[in-house]
Amino acid sequence: MTTTVPPPVRLHRGILLAVALTALNLRTAVTGFSVLTGQAGDDLHFGPVVAGAIGTIVTACFALAAFAAPPLARRLGLERTAAIAVTATTAGILLRAAAWSPAVMIVATVIAFAGVGAANVILIPIVKQHFPQRLHAISTMYMVLLQVGQLAAPLLALPLAHAYGWRTAAGAWAVVTAVAAVLWFVAVPRSSAPAAPAAAPPPPVSWRTPLVLGLIGLMAMTTLHVYTLVTWFPAMLEDAGLSTTESALLLSWFAGLGLIAAFVVPPLTTRLRNPYPIVAVCVALMGIGYAGMLTAPAGGAFAWATAFGLGVSTFPLCLTLIAARAADSQSASRLSGLVQGVGYGIGCVGPLALGAIHQVSGGWNETYGLLAATLLITLGAGWAACRPVPVPAD
Repeated sequence: MTTTVPPPVRLHRGILLAVALTALNLRTAVTGFSVLTGQAGDDLHFGPVVAGAIGTIVTACFALAAFAAPPLARRLGLERTAAIAVTATTAGILLRAAAWSPAVMIVATVIAFAGVGAANVILIPIVKQHFPQRLHAISTMYMVLLQVGQLAAPLLALPLAHAYGWRTAAGAWAVVTAVAAVLWFVAVPRSSAPAAPAAAPPPPVSWRTPLVLGLIGLMAMTTLHVYTLVTWFPAMLEDAGLSTTESALLLSWFAGLGLIAAFVVPPLTTRLRNPYPIVAVCVALMGIGYAGMLTAPAGGAFAWATAFGLGVSTFPLCLTLIAARAADSQSASRLSGLVQGVGYGIGCVGPLALGAIHQVSGGWNETYGLLAATLLITLGAGWAACRPVPVPAD
């Protein structure tokens, strides 16, 4: 006798695969393109200002999409919103690969990262809704896959670019995002319908509390450091005397260390009543990295990349705290949108502003000093974010 798998099981398996493929591509279009910026700039005739603007656009799109995604999800449903987001990412990646001018490159970046930004927010409540009994395991899975994609993208980009050109390397990840989009659209008819328009929305998250303000500050400072380094770390290393290949490998190493954080930080965060020691260790590592780049950027490049890669572990800490402090999937969606929206909005100034400072000063020392100074904000925000209290509503 043939046994039929119940539809809910098939649905959850499909959504789990869609979550996995989406998470894998949440950062590939960032790190995979940063090592191609020089080739794209030579081809399309743009320099450091446009390159810095692209890095800023990424985080600005994350911010705007974080605010737009929760109301869109309430209107359309979580799965349909995810399907639209991943489709936009696919279209943006393909358009960027085909870009014939800097303006088209910027438009493509906006489209791609509006989709990625929405997916950033939507995945957390989707996991909380569909896998409430496996929240920590699935959250760890998508954080690990995010880091795998972030690690793999620059490693694959350069060989592809050398063999087939930067456009093929920039567009290759669209294949995976297209598959994820199809899986989300398949899940839509079988998943629960969005709430009726007449239904009363859940109470908004109060941002006027130390906990929420701390989460916002922690996300903002983490974003500032991560995307400044993702955008400029290869250039920093090349200016210190390393080759393009060596710089790309160290960027991958920086990104790959997030795998350790993805496995270690979420379970550690949930076990500790107050996970503030994680923040303190991360700040110390980032400080070591910037001090090293000031004194011996080439000689200690591997050590500084390691310190940076482990130091940005405040990112999975922040995402884990959002999921853990929220009462349900709707609250998680609102809190995720608020924290990521404001956090990415503040953090987006980093790549453009620090790139401009570099262009004016002709070096990187001023940027290292400024970034090190912001670690004091990270310490204060982390203290408030790690307090063991639930998120209140207005």
